[in-house]
Amino acid sequence: MKQAPTVSRLVVAGEEVVDGKLVEVRSPWDGRVVSLVPFVPPEAALASIEAASRAMETGLPAHERAAILDRTAAEVRARREEFAGMISDENGKPIKQALAEADRCVQILVFSAVEARSLAGRGIPLSAHPAGEAHLGFTIRVPVGVVAAITPFNFPLTLAAHKIAPAVAAGCGVVLKPADKAPTAAIELVHAFHRAGLPREWMSVIVGPPAEIAEVFAEDERVGLLTFTGSAAIGWDLRRRAPRKRVTLELGNSTPVIVCADADLETAAAMSAASGYAFAGQSCISVQRVIVHASVRARFADLLTAAAEAQSAGDPADPRTDVGPLITREARDRVTNLVEGALSTGATARAGGTFGEGHLKPLVLEDVAPDQPVWAKEAFGPVISVTAFETLDEAIDLANATEYGLQAGIFTRDLGSALDAIHRMRFGGVTVNQAPQFRVDQMPYGGTKASGNTKEGPHDAVREMTEERMVVVRL
Repeated sequence: MKQAPTVSRLVVAGEEVVDGKLVEVRSPWDGRVVSLVPFVPPEAALASIEAASRAMETGLPAHERAAILDRTAAEVRARREEFAGMISDENGKPIKQALAEADRCVQILVFSAVEARSLAGRGIPLSAHPAGEAHLGFTIRVPVGVVAAITPFNFPLTLAAHKIAPAVAAGCGVVLKPADKAPTAAIELVHAFHRAGLPREWMSVIVGPPAEIAEVFAEDERVGLLTFTGSAAIGWDLRRRAPRKRVTLELGNSTPVIVCADADLETAAAMSAASGYAFAGQSCISVQRVIVHASVRARFADLLTAAAEAQSAGDPADPRTDVGPLITREARDRVTNLVEGALSTGATARAGGTFGEGHLKPLVLEDVAPDQPVWAKEAFGPVISVTAFETLDEAIDLANATEYGLQAGIFTRDLGSALDAIHRMRFGGVTVNQAPQFRVDQMPYGGTKASGNTKEGPHDAVREMTEERMVVVRL
């Protein structure tokens, strides 16, 4: 039975906001209103930054920050099904994938608690230099300032956790702006932090005009780090507007997979389909381009088509569903236009079609021209394009022929081929005999080129969110 819409409570500078202008958040599956969220003006961002900055002056000891993270993890674990329901209702993610997202959030919080307990500087052997005799040298790590975080709709819980949990571990105050299409899980995560003992002023969560709030984040000097996950165009524009502060970006990709002639084709096809079509391909590292050896191309295309047709498309609330809707009709039309552009220039389609109210089924394209946007740009939909190669050099060149560089993969039994690809594929991460959508949350994750400029994962994020301060003591 579908629930009545919930009304979320934002937290602005330590105060809960439940009234004023409310915006409707609608299910992309059936259009029903699933939640109502207060919509605040840009001044709320300023007030939240001010409150977080003041709260940081008092500070929280490392053991207390770690305990807060542990207690927050315990609440998310206990409310796993509830958090998954929020995600699935608001962004159309199949419920089994939403449950996995809730589980990942717990792990991010746990690993962040580890970082809070172990964050430390290093000793510097000053006496190794003649001038350093009779001096003690060491570094400490101090918070960079308020962390302002902007997160997207596709992983509304885990991507919020990847930003705010390391910030708490580092001792930074936080202002979070989740996507207004799917904000509820992130808002509830902030409330969980407060129930776990984090002072309300320490962390705010706001929903409001995106461009104006981003401008506040970019210009306010109390924001020491601005972290953004979303489109490349918006991310790099933020970076240009804030040249004197740290701006960490996790952006898009056109994810390639190389399938060599000696690969386990059944495994490669099954993993590519699961990666490319899960959540209707709305992940930065969903498989989008498969570059397969010419000798096994026909066999692989048959296997991939069968795997695509085996994906269950339907209501995201159904535990059997693998593929739900795209986030908006505009997103569906954009993907449809990309596919039609490829077909008009000689590509052929296998599988595919629509279900429900015009939602897109998984699609396999062959013979896509390399200059077509569905190949060269980020499709962000349930589409995988397949092309052939003759030599590994050609395959690596095809994989690298994109402005993006987040993650890529290769399937092969040959160690030499794998090592060659690892060293020559220009991506932040390369997987071997595993789909490049693979991610565990303690690993360093991030891209090169247009895909970003940082590594996420609690260990790396905490170091981005702190500064190393040199201490010299004359003995």
